[in-house]
Amino acid sequence: MLLLPFSFAWAQEEVLINIRAGAPPTPVSPYIYGMNNVLSTNPSQPVSEAVWKQTEDAGVTLIRSCGGNNLTKYNWRKKITSHPDWYNNVYTADWDYAMESLSRRLPQVQSMWGFQLIGKSASASTSNFNDWDYNRSAWWSGVSQNLAGGGIPDAGGGNKAAKEGNPDLYLQQWNADSTVAILDYWYKTKGISKEQTRFWSMDNEPEIWNGTHDDIMPVQCSADEFMQRYFEVAKKARLADPDIRLVGPVTANEWQWFKYAQDTKIDGVHYCWLEYFIKRCAEEEKKTGLRLLDVLSIHFYPSETEAGQILQLHRIFFDETYVYPGANGIKTLKGGWDNSLTREYIFARCNQWLTTYFGENHGIGLGLCETGIQSSNANVTAVWYASHLGEFMKHGVTLFTPWDWKPGMYEVLHLNTRYNKKLSIPAESSREELVSAYTTINSGGDSLTVQLVNRSETETLKVRVRFGSFIPSGSSQPLYTLSNLPRLTETFVSREMNAVKESAATAQEGEYILSLLPLSVNTLVLEGALKTGINVDSNSDSDFHIFPNPANDVLHVQSKKPAFLRILSMQGNCLATQNIDEPGNHTFSIADYPKGAYILSALDRWGNQTTKKFIIK
Repeated sequence: MLLLPFSFAWAQEEVLINIRAGAPPTPVSPYIYGMNNVLSTNPSQPVSEAVWKQTEDAGVTLIRSCGGNNLTKYNWRKKITSHPDWYNNVYTADWDYAMESLSRRLPQVQSMWGFQLIGKSASASTSNFNDWDYNRSAWWSGVSQNLAGGGIPDAGGGNKAAKEGNPDLYLQQWNADSTVAILDYWYKTKGISKEQTRFWSMDNEPEIWNGTHDDIMPVQCSADEFMQRYFEVAKKARLADPDIRLVGPVTANEWQWFKYAQDTKIDGVHYCWLEYFIKRCAEEEKKTGLRLLDVLSIHFYPSETEAGQILQLHRIFFDETYVYPGANGIKTLKGGWDNSLTREYIFARCNQWLTTYFGENHGIGLGLCETGIQSSNANVTAVWYASHLGEFMKHGVTLFTPWDWKPGMYEVLHLNTRYNKKLSIPAESSREELVSAYTTINSGGDSLTVQLVNRSETETLKVRVRFGSFIPSGSSQPLYTLSNLPRLTETFVSREMNAVKESAATAQEGEYILSLLPLSVNTLVLEGALKTGINVDSNSDSDFHIFPNPANDVLHVQSKKPAFLRILSMQGNCLATQNIDEPGNHTFSIADYPKGAYILSALDRWGNQTTKKFIIK
């Protein structure tokens, strides 16, 4: 495995976790606990009782049910849609039935539906390609050939038919008024709850319509043309329902985050696709006074197959230091091709662009509305999913609805929704790439949950957890663990029947020392109380001294007690860390650091933080 050499080295060291319980919290969005593809849109194929039970007991809070590629040509009046991944054939898709089923069975669960922006929708199934007569409806490489409407297949496979079907035989015109009219139909005619249908996707993966919907768009529309379609529908939707939450642009994958089919320029200046989209939305909003975007949504389908690489994918969204081996689209960020660009941090970038063009306090959220990985090991899947949930809690992401749902995910979802609190607080790990601590606390400050994720594939790791200003109420607290899951078998049946193992964790001098099994997700639930007034920055604290100051090649830290040390830039970026278990003299090599001012941060096991400013000359 790619990561084994340093994973093995790390496994020999104790991992120190410091919980910053007194730090300002970040609200956890309830809608990161979402899924795709739960509801049935075919009344003759209802959702089974077992699936309803799984969905409810796992704690699903949001179901995205617009259908992916099948959304783009949906006709809500006729309750049918064209399937671009199956000959463009037209089949039943009854959103009314699906939404009414959800309202009846899970009225507490939010949902996401969608609008069509491409300009056409399904009209009839009478010109479907007869896939049953052709090959008994078996999958083959030619299923995306445009055969509905009288097409002739190329028996050699591939995407191109020997003769293309005629889309006029199965599609009809479908303008902005047509698609937005579903709102009045649902809310006024059908009596469907607005409150349970807040999120609306602005179509799906528009950057690749010349591939997925090449029957009507063989040449990709320009970015400006797409924006005009987007604005027209968004304005009509906002006027029809001022409280609607519009989700866009629903970007297809890592390449499309940065690159549209044609260059995206404004006044001759290049902008990557997502920055261009954000800038155009901000300009149009200022011009019209109408809010046109509520959640910036992307999709991500990584190609990694090695577990070691899959287990680091959560770092792509916010970690500005992570060099992504699969970096591709990011290399087009500046308009050409720059092979040195390998750090994605796509959501951090989007936050920067949103602030630049919309201003502070814009209120636009972030969402990952489709994703999936190439792993068939439930333990890898569980740790990958737990890592994503944790990062999205920590950074306040609004929506998370994976497309692929595999064994291990129900288990992790249940563990999170059952024990997590509503506020995320920071936690620092001395080996963040290997072990993360995703921590939540309730508003009263008397209940705290730490989810510890061990990404090592082979090693049981010793982890020391320090809670800072949170004082547990007793020496023993419950620990819930997921590990050694069957690779291919779904183990989650219900809240009562699942793979979670409960044990007791015992404190030692206010700390918890835990052994985390390989590829495990571990939830420690504590009751207690917050201490106040102890996280104070001080440059005169006698427990820590630094010298020389100014420094040149080496910075010495004289400590009277164990602590977690960090060197920070003046902007707060962490440049180096060191966990010291014994008092004494400790050193940092700073020879390669640029001249300037820096901060040494020392966090002791009780959460007391001391900061000292120093100069490198």
